[in-house]
Amino acid sequence: MKIASFDDYRIGVVDGNTVHDMTSALPEFLAQLPRQRVNWLVSHWPELRSKFADYRNSGRELPLASVKLLPANPGPQHVFAAPANYWKHIGELGARSVTTGGRSAREQGFFLKAPGSLVGAGGTLLLPKGSQRRFDHESELAVIISRRARNVARAHAMEHVFGYSCLIDATMRIEKGVAEEERSMRKSFETFTPLGPWIVTADEVAEPGSLKNKLWVNGDLKQNANTSEMIVGIAELVELISSVVTLEAGDVIATGTPEGVGPFAAGDEVRIEIERIGSMTLPVRECELRAPRPY
Repeated sequence: MKIASFDDYRIGVVDGNTVHDMTSALPEFLAQLPRQRVNWLVSHWPELRSKFADYRNSGRELPLASVKLLPANPGPQHVFAAPANYWKHIGELGARSVTTGGRSAREQGFFLKAPGSLVGAGGTLLLPKGSQRRFDHESELAVIISRRARNVARAHAMEHVFGYSCLIDATMRIEKGVAEEERSMRKSFETFTPLGPWIVTADEVAEPGSLKNKLWVNGDLKQNANTSEMIVGIAELVELISSVVTLEAGDVIATGTPEGVGPFAAGDEVRIEIERIGSMTLPVRECELRAPRPY
């Protein structure tokens, strides 16, 4: 099932070119907390699955093209990310790399991206106005957690996966000796984490560790890999993170980017496509206003 958040944080099931609005299946109190609808749905999925499976009869049909797709989950408590999780990516940034000595996500662990950096398939990737810095694309499979998980061994980790989405980890690169900000900040500008176009539930993705992962800039293929090339797989990532902090329903794990990382700029279009999940294209623009602390 493809579950989307759209317009004013409504919830729907996507079927072809149609979205079936299922917001009425959720409790009315969530109208006061609309950004939490996906988290609530995920955490109560066992009792709501059958109702959502009947979306053709109970959901209001809308043309998919008529709605604005928001982040697949607009309000996760955490957005975790795996650095250096494809061997061919490690070292490709040369002097701009912050991963040294051939270390991978297995040694480095994870970092965090701000949930406020999320944007949906119907949004725009915004760069700081007037910036002369380099901004890069990173194409990643996102994992959505299904329920609370603490100290989960990898043998049971996949039981805690609700579904999958596409994620672009946009990044402002360091300039050695000039500007070397922390990784989490450089990746947390507003709109720097496109997540979408929807969540595909885990039952529809039999082999998440064997999916084609591609990204284009202005129609030119820049990244082309397979999730089978990940150093640390999904189950081990869940084990690693849950050994440090409790994962909550709706949390997002960005599983790392393959080789081919490169720059994009205002005026470009960036498209990501992951097999069995979907695709989305976002325009890149500058922010309208210059920030008081420019980058």
